[in-house]
Amino acid sequence: MIGSANLNIMIKAARKAGKSLVKDFREVENLQVSVKGAGDFVTKADIAAEKILKEELLGARPTYGWLAEESAEIPGQDPTRRWIVDPLDGTTNFLHGLPHWAISIALEHKGKIVAGVIFDAAKDEMYFAEKGSGAWMNETRIRVSGRHRMIESIFATGLPFAGRSDLPATLQDLARLLPACAGVRRWGSAALDMAYVATGRYEGFWERRLNAWDLAAGIILVQEAGGLVQGLDADDNIVDVGEVICANEPIFETFSKVIRR
Repeated sequence: MIGSANLNIMIKAARKAGKSLVKDFREVENLQVSVKGAGDFVTKADIAAEKILKEELLGARPTYGWLAEESAEIPGQDPTRRWIVDPLDGTTNFLHGLPHWAISIALEHKGKIVAGVIFDAAKDEMYFAEKGSGAWMNETRIRVSGRHRMIESIFATGLPFAGRSDLPATLQDLARLLPACAGVRRWGSAALDMAYVATGRYEGFWERRLNAWDLAAGIILVQEAGGLVQGLDADDNIVDVGEVICANEPIFETFSKVIRR
């Protein structure tokens, strides 16, 4: 698949940062870790990866804006375009030696996500999508699951930790959803959860209190793979609000009714 110049820049940047993260992941016990907040850690690896991504992306497109987890927002000379970047989604997994984490890069144009890359460097799975060009994992075109029945479907979410205020709502979601489905998974990376919906590994995903960089790339991936993506309130701007629900089309209406009840 030959993508646009911007998509190729994104893939190249993700691979370069991924190489750095994989090297640090092999020496995870030696990483210097500082506490950034309850249950939210930042590592030398995280900061180094963001530096690589910033150099690659802004080096190639210096007029674009910049929004990322570990550095200050940059408005950009071009107000219509912005990189939205998470250098390491799944930091806690990374710190515990669990090979389930990813780099997430999205390109926003006039308030819409038009391209996205999610790179699972530990497994060498590169997910990418561009508006109108479909969704891909490495060299393979991907599609959302074709399952139609909730009872056969697997869903993913994040479980609030460390006393977060959205815990009661999530527990209520699970109480309604678990009896109606084949299972719910919590693997610790919202970006990969959405990539797994895009590739048909999960039928759906929902979560509250995410950041723009957690979900921006996943939006275009799921959409281009044939899935539906909305805010938990259908009228919300997902990137701004940080709440999302997505699924394949046959499941979406029933699934969303269970979560939104």
